[in-house]
Amino acid sequence: MVQKTEIVLTDDMDGSPASRTVSFAFEGVAYEIDLNDEHAAAIEESFAEWVAAARRTGTGGAAASGAVPARSSGRSGPKRSDLDAVRAWARDNGHSVSDRGRVAQKVLDAYDAAH
Repeated sequence: MVQKTEIVLTDDMDGSPASRTVSFAFEGVAYEIDLNDEHAAAIEESFAEWVAAARRTGTGGAAASGAVPARSSGRSGPKRSDLDAVRAWARDNGHSVSDRGRVAQKVLDAYDAAH
């Protein structure tokens, strides 16, 4: 017996057939939205001014797939060598951190948001 799985994209804005999935991130949260060509062009146009003025933080696959280039939240956090800087920043900003061991995720999130 043969099974065929078909994925049908539906535009999340109006329910029409979608032509692609657009990925973007805002304030550390990644989003995906399925859009038709008209809506994809509209979101690209609305982001264009902001993207032009922003600095790029990584080389994710979003640009290669035709999605809106945006800041990625897919980071795994600071590298171990950066944790001293995170701890120093945390102390200067009222967070309680130990000299060794794991740094709490809420502190890492606050550090990422500030940088």
